[in-house]
Amino acid sequence: MSNRKETILKAWNDAWGNGDLAAFEELIAPGYVRRSKSGSEDYETLKANIEAMHAAFPDTRTDILQFVENGDTVAIHWQTQGSHQGSFMDVPATGRSVTVAGASFLRFEGEKLAEETVVWDPRELLSALGIWHLGAGN
Repeated sequence: MSNRKETILKAWNDAWGNGDLAAFEELIAPGYVRRSKSGSEDYETLKANIEAMHAAFPDTRTDILQFVENGDTVAIHWQTQGSHQGSFMDVPATGRSVTVAGASFLRFEGEKLAEETVVWDPRELLSALGIWHLGAGN
């Protein structure tokens, strides 16, 4: 396993899996930006989102399903599971078990993560919480 892969796996598991942001903070470059279909966010916004997620899903576990590295670019296919035990996105705790999956595409400058593009479907989360139903017509 490459040193970069070990560093990324630790940072992702600590942050998304345990809510411990120290390893992730050591990995990111000044000016880090995270992009998704809902827009761009800086590290402070991402940090607040991770903290809110862990308040609502304290038993969260994130697994890296695939890891592909090509030069300064890394692709990660991830899956996150947890139980909804606190309010999240104005939805009171449901006690439901939730599993969502997605992919992150990372661009490095040297050893620091400069940019992340994340792809996932938030409807998966809303469906697992019972407030959105996936299926024909949605």
